Amino acid sequence: MSAVRHLWIARHAFANEDESGLTGGGEQQATLLGERLAGVPLAAISHGPLPRAALTAAHVAAQLPGVPVAAADELDDNLPTPANSAAMIARFTGPAPASDDHHELVITHAFQVAWFVRDALEAPEDRWRGLNSCNTGLTLIRYFPGQKPRLIMFNDVSHLPPMLQWTGFPPELRP
Repeated sequence: MSAVRHLWIARHAFANEDESGLTGGGEQQATLLGERLAGVPLAAISHGPLPRAALTAAHVAAQLPGVPVAAADELDDNLPTPANSAAMIARFTGPAPASDDHHELVITHAFQVAWFVRDALEAPEDRWRGLNSCNTGLTLIRYFPGQKPRLIMFNDVSHLPPMLQWTGFPPELRP
């Protein structure tokens, strides 16, 4: 028996220049993301192995007491290809293996967010390159048993004040 998987996906918060930590604005982004997700019955938070993803997860988790947090090597910051993204897609997509609906959050990088969306939409492999995500932009994909996935939202930043919404985008693409 399987159930609906609600896969919440967020790009990490705004990192400092050497990417060893988050900026003050990045810490605020991550905290606000956690507050936004406080009403979601998350079963787990998985994050990429790099510091910017791990620190974002820690700030989010501070707003979600009791939700387990773990690193996932599949959520790396490598350019996605079918070969190196297969483990990520296998681990985090498809209907939930249990009988109850399952909500989980993955905190990863812009490339991987785009690959999840491309995969859900069954778009050609090169189409991920046209998708950009803001820091802590939130995406939701639902996986129903026996049905195609549904992209519910992409890159939602309504939890952020305007001055923090467009970090992570190249300057020429910011409004």
